[in-house]
Amino acid sequence: MNATASAEAPDRGKWWTLAAVSVAVFMLLLDITVVNVALPSIQRSLHSTFQDLQWVVDAYALTLAALLLTAGALADLWGRRLVFVAGLAAFTTASAVCGLSTTPLMLNLARGAQGIGGAMMFATSLALIANSFRGKDRGVAFGVYGAVLGAALAVGPLVGGVLTTEIGWEWIFFVNVPIGVLAAAVALTRVTESRDPGATGVDWMGLVTFSAALFLLVFALVQGNEKGWGSAEIVGFLVSAVVLLAIFLVVELRQKRPMLDLSLFRRPAFAGANIVAFTLAGSAFSLFLYLTLYLQTVLGYSALQTGLRFLPSTLLAFAVSPLSGRLTVRVPVRLLLGAGLLLTCVSLIAMTGVQATSSWTVLLPGFILQGTAIGLVNPPLASTSISVVAPERSGMATGINSTFRQVGVATGIAALGAVFEHVLATHAKASLAASGHAHEALVAAHGGLLAKLQSGDAVELGRRMTPAGAHALLHAYGVGFADALTAILWIAAALALAGAVAAVAMVRSRDFVVAAPGGGATAAEPIGAAVA
Repeated sequence: MNATASAEAPDRGKWWTLAAVSVAVFMLLLDITVVNVALPSIQRSLHSTFQDLQWVVDAYALTLAALLLTAGALADLWGRRLVFVAGLAAFTTASAVCGLSTTPLMLNLARGAQGIGGAMMFATSLALIANSFRGKDRGVAFGVYGAVLGAALAVGPLVGGVLTTEIGWEWIFFVNVPIGVLAAAVALTRVTESRDPGATGVDWMGLVTFSAALFLLVFALVQGNEKGWGSAEIVGFLVSAVVLLAIFLVVELRQKRPMLDLSLFRRPAFAGANIVAFTLAGSAFSLFLYLTLYLQTVLGYSALQTGLRFLPSTLLAFAVSPLSGRLTVRVPVRLLLGAGLLLTCVSLIAMTGVQATSSWTVLLPGFILQGTAIGLVNPPLASTSISVVAPERSGMATGINSTFRQVGVATGIAALGAVFEHVLATHAKASLAASGHAHEALVAAHGGLLAKLQSGDAVELGRRMTPAGAHALLHAYGVGFADALTAILWIAAALALAGAVAAVAMVRSRDFVVAAPGGGATAAEPIGAAVA
């Protein structure tokens, strides 16, 4: 993912380049956040299981994580504008298929295709901007780009809520079609092509082994409860994932131009930054799915009402980020990262008070702390990922950091989901048995009671029962859900705490570099201000 520009750096059309890239990246990041609040509506419409809902998010995150670095290498080789436009075409087409989906499988396959397009767009976005802008204008362009990223994450839940409630969940995908077509037209007519003259090829073996290992790991985590953790299938998938990951590491060590340059991890600060990215995504971001389901399936809020209740978190993240960016030149970056992840840990613990009868306000202190924490971490994390490598390696560094984020989301949702499913089923069943209505519920569910509860079909199931039985069933579901949510909140808090320790211990000032006058790199303090 070398960001080397073409020989001639054109000024004409540079603002069109920024517009096209910003619109495309806004669209792909918005699609990450808008989907969460639409999941209960998708579940009811397509009769999805809980595992199906996990794959709606994970299919996108998996392909994005698996292909991000390869897409950057292809862009250097074939042309960044070409790969960017191809990504737009793939993402837009897949969005239309998502909206037209009539089965969970069709939707999840289309979501995987969206991730492929998203990887192609995300991998080329910064390189296209860097190729078009010079001097002070480049700083302005990166500032606009950063603001667009923050805005997409901030307004995503609200936009998703409005579209889902007022029109239908399909429109969170259909809205991408005209935007994607417009962005592609601008890119084809206004954006100048660029590539890396030194690019030699693509690490296909690395792509295959990494993608396969990641898929097998997530598949085993998602299906483990249903098929049995000791079953030959699940054990085989887990062992195969470990073997493939080991092969991937060997392949990368032997490649001249590896997909994942392991030599970068020799700097503890670089390894620490990627641990921070993984732990933040695997804790805070992975929980959005489960918090959304709690607000809608237990507390009964609509998608729009749910989006509104996420605003304290998302708006605070957007507001705190610029302040954190300015602090990176005054406060050691490791302290900002450590404090942000520690605050994430506290925010998750603050939400563990949820009960079956709680109001949504029990989550509000945690939402406020979490939004502040995310805003505190994101700018120094972005600056650290590129400030600890030589400037010519910045493309690879940012790609690796983004990959760790997506792997954190994919594995976090799957691993937390395995615990969530087990606790929900066990505690809901125990509560229902204590009420004396377990047999009635089992008959109404035609023997598939646990599957119905795990899929969030308690309300529909209650309609087939007596009023007293329905009340007992809904209470049992609420108890099981609250206990399951509490369990994964504690696990996520522990992961965030581990990330905080890694940040403070590994992100050392002496590992940071800046460009030297002669084009090399010298040891220095972080260049966070320029990036943030």
